[in-house]
Amino acid sequence: MSSNQRVVVTGGAGFIGSHYVRQMLTGAYPAFADARVTVLDKLTYAGNTENLAPVSADRRFELVVGDICDAGLLTEVLPGADVVVHFAAESHVDRSISRPDDFVQTNVQGTHTLLQACLDAGVGRVVQVSTDEVYGSIEAGSWTEDQPLEPNSPYSASKASADLLARAYHRTHGLSVSVTRCSNNYGPYQFPEKVVPLFVTNLLEGLPVPLYGDGGNVRDWLHVDDHCRAVQLVLEGGRPGEVYNIGGGTELSNRDLTVRLLKELGADWSAVRQVADRPGHDRRYSVDWTKIRTELGYRPRIGLESGLSDTVRWYRDNRSWWEPLKK
Repeated sequence: MSSNQRVVVTGGAGFIGSHYVRQMLTGAYPAFADARVTVLDKLTYAGNTENLAPVSADRRFELVVGDICDAGLLTEVLPGADVVVHFAAESHVDRSISRPDDFVQTNVQGTHTLLQACLDAGVGRVVQVSTDEVYGSIEAGSWTEDQPLEPNSPYSASKASADLLARAYHRTHGLSVSVTRCSNNYGPYQFPEKVVPLFVTNLLEGLPVPLYGDGGNVRDWLHVDDHCRAVQLVLEGGRPGEVYNIGGGTELSNRDLTVRLLKELGADWSAVRQVADRPGHDRRYSVDWTKIRTELGYRPRIGLESGLSDTVRWYRDNRSWWEPLKK
């Protein structure tokens, strides 16, 4: 794969997408060292141009403000693109329960519109970035990629639909698309509605933190840098039509995660407010990532202890980034 590629990143002003863009434009992915990157982002509440400020002056960077549901815009943006990495999504489960329409529109209709536009424009490679939540909840063991999809929230149902559309476009039209399904991400620049930045910023402000139910819900934690590196491995070497699980290798209950964050911030359990559990709250997620390890050599590099410490430090040092978002 030549390095002088044109890459379109949807949702590239969001938490994970912007990390991917910053990494690509600062040389973290050698095969794409000279790539030109076009970010297509609607700049909803979770998209933020500040996330791209470190690379915005790069001559290879371009920002297009727009919606993946806008077929006309896609016919302008996609011709000449070699690669599309599709991060754009509504992703907050709580919001999907109160406003499911937005999730169906962006995650299902938007992904369909994008896949069709990629096909029409002759895009050579597409990665659909998805979530482990499409599998539902698992009591013991870990899901492999052939696990039936049993999503339990409007969010995960909309992402499962998008994954199936990606599969269909590969099977029906031969589009070279692979799907990645990651576990829970954390790291810098994450919008403070998600559990890690919400708890960290609340504690920095001396506010209590809301813990759902008994705190026994278990998640596998994945640093955003490891996730983006895995997405790049799939982009470069993944098989078209295949799904790749991406895990972080550290399972924690929400209660244990809360204890770690309290310790990092010098707080104690008196800061915790246990609140009613959300409807349909999946008890445990766990992905088996043997496939991406054996096929593409992926291993997470950032352990949870150092990753959480670095993340807490980032929020402590960047109040000017998150304080306006919490107002």
